Amino acid sequence: MKNKNVLITGADGFIGSHLLEMLVQKNAKVRALSYYNSFNYWGWLEDVNCKADIEIITGDIRDYHCCQKITKGIDIVFHLAALIGIPYSYYSPKSYIETNVGGTHNICHASLENGVQKLIHTSTSEVYGTALYVPIDEKHPIQAQSPYSASKIGADSIAISYFYSFDLPVTIVRPFNTYGPRQSARAVIPTIITQILDNKKKVELGDISTTRDFNYVIDTCEGIVKLAEIEKAIGEVVNVGSNCEISIKELFYKINDIMKSKATIKQNKGRYRPEKSEVQRLLCDTSKFVKLTGLQKAYSIDDGLRKTVEWFKNENNWSKYKTGVYNV
Repeated sequence: MKNKNVLITGADGFIGSHLLEMLVQKNAKVRALSYYNSFNYWGWLEDVNCKADIEIITGDIRDYHCCQKITKGIDIVFHLAALIGIPYSYYSPKSYIETNVGGTHNICHASLENGVQKLIHTSTSEVYGTALYVPIDEKHPIQAQSPYSASKIGADSIAISYFYSFDLPVTIVRPFNTYGPRQSARAVIPTIITQILDNKKKVELGDISTTRDFNYVIDTCEGIVKLAEIEKAIGEVVNVGSNCEISIKELFYKINDIMKSKATIKQNKGRYRPEKSEVQRLLCDTSKFVKLTGLQKAYSIDDGLRKTVEWFKNENNWSKYKTGVYNV
């Protein structure tokens, strides 16, 4: 990555901001796209300590002219910008199609026109839906169980079509459930931590029987960067996860123990997904990723949760979250 001109879309988000810091440490020349707003607010880029070392541009991937401008002179595009909240996709599905599918098309076409050397497109394990078999490998059937997952399936299809049709050097990285510092409160781990920090005696959750494969954000970012460095990954879809499975109920009690809390669970029907839309089980098959990269995860679930809890305990961080508001 040294001296490579890289663009990160969604750099102002959770994973994007960690990826940005990692690439700066690897001496890449980073251009960061932050979603435009009239407050001139850069999301999590406000908290990174390397702002002097990066170029921050505000814009919107739904605008092709914006995408054309930001990909000029770029060697590698890390495309992370997306609408990601599953509950909100039930409320506003068209916005997911416009951003995730249309935005990905814009990034792909602009990258092609500007001669980008490699495009790393970020997918999601949600495209697999409820596991039909475990562990889930890259050949697992795709199931659109929410408008969000449907939009990401569409985005993945657009990206890989540009590889087959126009020889755009695309790699599709498919992370499972990434967690860590800066994650949105709509995700389950910050939801649990912030309610406990707010001294809630009963922590409100949705379905606690579902299982997920949680991967610490540094491991996810290391995987994304490594795949960008490997020529054999071009034209491939690659899962990035931990190859470990845990239920939301078990997860709650792990966090409860780490925080020395006596809180209990209160299941709130308002936090449930529609029955046929709920993904009951996810467990990542990492064999293709390990074969390509040689990497193994560095953080166990316990280590990652402890680091995440410590970050949230910092008043400067926790104060950014509205713990009394359930935001879809």
